[in-house]
Amino acid sequence: MSDSAPSSTEFLELRDVDVARGDRVVLHNVNLSIRTGEHVAILGPNGCGKSTLIMTVTCQLYPMVRAGMQVRIFGRERWDLTELRRHFGVVSAGPMGGELPGERTAVTCGLDAVIAGFFSASTLWPNLHVSEEMRARAREALERMEAAHLAEQLVGTMSAGEKRRILIARALVHRPRQLLLDEPSNTLDLAAQRELRETLRGLAREGTGLVMVTHHLGDILPEIERIILMQDGRIVADGPREELLTETRLSELFHAPVRIGRDAEWLHSW
Repeated sequence: MSDSAPSSTEFLELRDVDVARGDRVVLHNVNLSIRTGEHVAILGPNGCGKSTLIMTVTCQLYPMVRAGMQVRIFGRERWDLTELRRHFGVVSAGPMGGELPGERTAVTCGLDAVIAGFFSASTLWPNLHVSEEMRARAREALERMEAAHLAEQLVGTMSAGEKRRILIARALVHRPRQLLLDEPSNTLDLAAQRELRETLRGLAREGTGLVMVTHHLGDILPEIERIILMQDGRIVADGPREELLTETRLSELFHAPVRIGRDAEWLHSW
């Protein structure tokens, strides 16, 4: 199992990118560059194109071909998707995020679900060959997520917060340099949100780059210094959190009055 990764200092480079879903253009003239290891939050209202942007980065959707358009990931324009998954992890509701097995797959425990991330599978099917190194890395990923106690627990019996930890551990088995998270706190209660955010802070401090897509200010970790605002399929602002996470800018973004509160290093809104 090779850990060799591309040497590019840029994780992502998008130039003049338009993306259509069906007959409708969802992303318009997107220009974006993110350095490898950088911590970034992409913020915007529902329907602004955040998830479409992530699906474009993960090659689930492809840009419209036109002169000047360019998409580069780790400096390359073409990737085998299996190889690409070894270099950055994705946690989302879609297939590239690695969905967990459903209730009918009741025999899958936490460790098996994480190991299955090596194969982009929902569970360990009989035809998959699992090495001892894979098992060791899966246990390492569970420990990084403070979820080693879930190794033998059946996925179907886990809480939403526990399942989220398993999903992120799956994304970490390849020891990626960059992690993409799409609405990471959705469906979690307040205690699970707090635990998840503290765990993600640990990953950020260890050097894993985070690109977080959200519309919750509480998801934006103190380690995230760069904010990208999206509206109507366009990037409307890109800059330091101190300049963009203001009541005026967010009220304009969400077309509603926004109040911001601060608690130590964290932000919250109402």
